Order: sequence, then structure tokens, then C-alpha cells
Amino acid sequence: MTQLPAELTELRASIDNLDQALICLLAERFKVTQRVGHLKAAKGLPAADPAREQQQIARLRRLADEAGLDPEFAQKLLAFIVTEVVRHHEQIARDTRG
Repeated sequence: MTQLPAELTELRASIDNLDQALICLLAERFKVTQRVGHLKAAKGLPAADPAREQQQIARLRRLADEAGLDPEFAQKLLAFIVTEVVRHHEQIARDTRG
């Protein structure tokens, strides 16, 4: 078996740590969006908010650009997350209606 360069091992460890942080951040984000979903359901508000989503897309694209991340990638990631959030909100609304 070939010995991996120490630098590669260190970089992979950094990636593993960042992946763990990303998962923890996503878990926290979804905990907050669950609370939003329950509040929307209690107030009879729609699961999706297209105006808010457009604001978030513009904001995230700007942040991504400033951070040196491809804004297209950031937008695709946000779209995926928002789709899941809306799906959760719709389920919460159905559960609330009984």
C-alpha cells in the first residue's frame, strides 16, 4: 500500500472537520425552519414565500461572490435547501390541519 503524503492527510482531516461543521450548521438551520413552519401553519400562512426566496437568492449570490465561491453553486445549494424547507412546511401545515 502506498503511503499518503502527510499534507494530503492533513488536508483531508480539514475537509472532514468542515463537513462536520456544515452538517451541524444545516441541522441548526432546519431546526429554526421547523419553528418557522409551525408558526406559518398556526397563522395560516403559505409554506412558500417567493418574495423572501428571491431576496435570499440575491443575498446569497452576493455573499458567495464576496467569499470567492461560485454564485451559481450557492444559488443551486440554496434552491435545494429551500425546496426541502417548503416540503417540511407543507407537511407541518397538513399535520396541523389534521
